[in-house]
Amino acid sequence: MTTITESTQAGTATVGAPLLRVQGLHKSFTFHAVDGRQVDGLRGVDLTVNEAEHVSLAGLSGAGKSSLLKCVHRTYVIEAGSISYRTADDEWLDLEALPDVTMASLRGRDIGYVSQFLRAEPRRGVYDVVERAARRQGVEADEAAERARRILGRLRIDESLWATYPTLLSGGEKQRVNLATGIVVPPRLLLLDEPVSALDPLNREAVLSLIDDLPSQGTTVLSVFHDLDAIARLADRVVVMVDGRVVDEGPAARVLETGLELDAT
Repeated sequence: MTTITESTQAGTATVGAPLLRVQGLHKSFTFHAVDGRQVDGLRGVDLTVNEAEHVSLAGLSGAGKSSLLKCVHRTYVIEAGSISYRTADDEWLDLEALPDVTMASLRGRDIGYVSQFLRAEPRRGVYDVVERAARRQGVEADEAAERARRILGRLRIDESLWATYPTLLSGGEKQRVNLATGIVVPPRLLLLDEPVSALDPLNREAVLSLIDDLPSQGTTVLSVFHDLDAIARLADRVVVMVDGRVVDEGPAARVLETGLELDAT
């Protein structure tokens, strides 16, 4: 396992210690359908996220927010820079240098990713999808069943829908099932990409309340919202991105007071 050597306090990590470090990150995209045109998505991004902190990425569409999340999850391969993650054993890992099998084992258990789009196993009902997600993380069958029931109830997924294939659900229901699958066993680092974009006010409140509880349970959150109210409620710190660069960051109250504008897409 590839490590980055750094002196850290021995024993259990304290709340507030760095958990994720992004340094000099560059990522470009090639549009083969448009004369092979290349566009810079991320241009030297630096970011540190501390344990049990909620950091929200803010900015207009195309600023690079979702791309940054996907680079951390290693859905995207970066061109330059580094992404480092500290394990529960205080071991710093260079995520880009890890073998695929090691990175795969970190996903879900350590680093979770929840997008606004549901990718569910075919021909499995809602409850089965969530319960199996818990068992994949090593949870025993009885506890996995209880976790699935509890999270679906808290996210207001009616029990009459639990046997329904997720593909038949509404957009908002799919979003909530997606979140339930991602946090039925909360990871140490949760990457959230627009988890409330399709929700009505009542279900939005249920989701935001659940997300708000995660840091106190030991989950660090790096999120993307196009909703200033959600950012103000949830985020400890806001990182503002423009054209693939970080242009401002600081406590949520201070950054939001600057008149930050977001689009609704």
